[in-house]
Amino acid sequence: MTVQFLDSETPTAEAHGELLVFTDKAVEMLGGAAQREGGPGRGLRVGVIGGGCSGMQYQLAFEVGPKAGDSVLDIGGVPVFIDAESQKYLHGMTIDYVTGLHGAGFKFLNPNASRTCGCGTSFAT
Repeated sequence: MTVQFLDSETPTAEAHGELLVFTDKAVEMLGGAAQREGGPGRGLRVGVIGGGCSGMQYQLAFEVGPKAGDSVLDIGGVPVFIDAESQKYLHGMTIDYVTGLHGAGFKFLNPNASRTCGCGTSFAT
């Protein structure tokens, strides 16, 4: 499994057939968050859990290590863990980092979502 880093002008993960892609800005912000919050030997779990106003929501959390069955990606030197169940919902997704008048944060561009909520953190398939 390969991982690519994309700038905001590059096509999405879906176009490349990748599991998950981070834009350059998202990689930069992930690295900073890992230094502040992750700690040595920890990685970022990217997953999907039930809930949110659209039925499913994204989960981002730092963890000590991968669990059995996880895919492990290297994103700018930060390990990223994705469980097998979440992979089917995340495949082809691009994670970006955006700033705006209402704040800043990671933005999920998911080709598998049939609809999303207004805040962009939950979706339905």
